[in-house]
Amino acid sequence: MLSTFRKAFWLFGISTALLIIFLPGYAKLQVLRDKNAELASKLRKLNIENALLQQEVQRVRDDPVYQERIAREKMGVVRKGEIPIKIIPEKKKQ
Repeated sequence: MLSTFRKAFWLFGISTALLIIFLPGYAKLQVLRDKNAELASKLRKLNIENALLQQEVQRVRDDPVYQERIAREKMGVVRKGEIPIKIIPEKKKQ
């Protein structure tokens, strides 16, 4: 009976020591796995955004109709003979 108690005591002691040694490492591993998943998700989003921007660059480079539209909308460019009209919105009365 005494030897069974000693075996149980040693087994409990060794189990506790292993838990104390490996639990912090396991917790850190879980944190790193979560961070890895978060970064992988962010990388996928950035890759999609990058692909869309590459398409935009290609379109600006190669599509003259798109180039004209951007020049007109963003830069206010007009063709020769056109009269630019700027619409100023009314201020709302309060």
